Amino acid sequence: MARTKQPSEFEIDVDGETYVWRFHRRPQWSGPAAEWRGKVVAVRHKDGQREAMLEFPPGPPPRHGAPQPQASSIAPELVAKAIASAIAAGWDPQSRGKTVAIVVDADGG
Repeated sequence: MARTKQPSEFEIDVDGETYVWRFHRRPQWSGPAAEWRGKVVAVRHKDGQREAMLEFPPGPPPRHGAPQPQASSIAPELVAKAIASAIAAGWDPQSRGKTVAIVVDADGG
């Protein structure tokens, strides 16, 4: 039986605007810094090109054998709140420029 491929990008509406987001990085152990790093979601406006990397705080480290988190396990409401917080923090998705890194809290605020 063939496995179906999950989409890598998802659309979401925030305040009447459509954004595209993807799971950029799973939570991971950072070797040189010797710390646990949280997941990162990459977001851009559907008609724009400037991305924002929204970094969530690390949760507890996973147990051995625990499945890796998937993009489908991230609540759309959490992503929408994080996008709104990024815009409030000064990210302009319609502008040109480098990718912006924004740290949000566990609730996306």
